[in-house]
Amino acid sequence: MSSRPNARVSIQTGDFDLSTEVARLRADHKGVGAVCSFVGTVRDRNDGQPVSAMELEHYPGMTEKAIEAMIDEALRRFDILGARVIHRVGPLQPLDQIVLVVVTSAHRGQSFQACEFLMDYLKTQAPFWKKEQTPEGARWVDARVSDDAALARWGISASNA
Repeated sequence: MSSRPNARVSIQTGDFDLSTEVARLRADHKGVGAVCSFVGTVRDRNDGQPVSAMELEHYPGMTEKAIEAMIDEALRRFDILGARVIHRVGPLQPLDQIVLVVVTSAHRGQSFQACEFLMDYLKTQAPFWKKEQTPEGARWVDARVSDDAALARWGISASNA
């Protein structure tokens, strides 16, 4: 699992620290005028069902490559200086941090747009699978969410995604 300090993408079991990651991304970029971040956490419910725990799995190498391609696309689409994505895998509990997206740019609009683009792309396209612990037992589900509206907002057809 990747956890290189200056990597754009890290898939890891351990938690992350928002301020450390923002500082790392801002280092040596005096043109940064905006930082936008998103932190996703594990909920205690999914599809109206209680969830007591979950476990996330991925395909090592393939997942990192897919997220790197998402960051490359964000760099093409938006005037941003940098981006960092951390996604946790393994066993997680409600309230645990699960995903971090941080984007830097000279101006706030580009950071907001790129951060939202990356999060929409992660939520709908990144190859992760989760096992939820519910009162009815464990169930494996595709962690990707079908969200045609999120994809259409960025000009991505659901059939092409």
